Amino acid sequence: MTGVTQLTERFERERPHLRAVAYRMLGSLSEADDAVQEAWLRAARADTGGVDNLGAWLTTVVGRVCLNALRARRRHPEESLEVRVPDPILDPAGGTDPEHAAVLADSVGLALMVVLETLTPNERLAFVLHDMFAVPFEEIAPLIERSATATRQLASRARRRVEGQAPAPDPDLARQRAVVDAFFAASRDGDFEALVSVLDPDVVLRSDAGGRSRFTFTMHGPRSVAEQAFTSGRLSPFVHPALINGAAGVVVAARGRALFVMAFTVKGGKVVAIDVLADPDRLAAVDLSRL
Repeated sequence: MTGVTQLTERFERERPHLRAVAYRMLGSLSEADDAVQEAWLRAARADTGGVDNLGAWLTTVVGRVCLNALRARRRHPEESLEVRVPDPILDPAGGTDPEHAAVLADSVGLALMVVLETLTPNERLAFVLHDMFAVPFEEIAPLIERSATATRQLASRARRRVEGQAPAPDPDLARQRAVVDAFFAASRDGDFEALVSVLDPDVVLRSDAGGRSRFTFTMHGPRSVAEQAFTSGRLSPFVHPALINGAAGVVVAARGRALFVMAFTVKGGKVVAIDVLADPDRLAAVDLSRL
């Protein structure tokens, strides 16, 4: 077996893990694939014969590629939005595709991904690599040219923001679905108080319609969110249950075209967050065939 063939086989074994790292870092499936491909090119050019742990080495390579991509985004503030909903991972309501399951290990809900978008590139790298993939701070620090202590502080700051803004959802998927169904039933029936009753007092609604659209916004509080839901109640016939990043959600679609993707975070039997992708350009790429 040649060195290139051996490296190729080892890299392919690591690909699902590397894609999972890149998705958490970038929030874009296409950019994650690009980052993994760039890692392959760097590995093919490097002398990896002396690398004892190729998986760990490749993880740091992907981390560096993603860090550069995030820093490049920061240099283009005209592209920034009030809220950015990352690419959702869609599955039928009945279960998650095995390939998606690898990317979604450790329950990476869309609400968590939205909060990751608010971190600085260095915070995101430190949090994702350490908290999600157990990379030691000593190995992360050189990537951001900080000490291990400073890197630990970055991850701690990111962790506090994530814990405060992206609560872990109820693990019972059936319970999640019952709450989401109750939300749409109340909206469809015009029962405002029933709609408010399924919303947490601190519920947040985040909508990303792309560009400078007036439909890109953040909204807080059950009554405000309920009023917004009422305005779109006419869409009820087009609501299709789905799993969004492994949690109960819906795709609103008509005539074979996705109009909205709505991810719900349900905790304690209440909706604590609704994240909506409403960007027509990104929705055009959504494959509805499996739903």
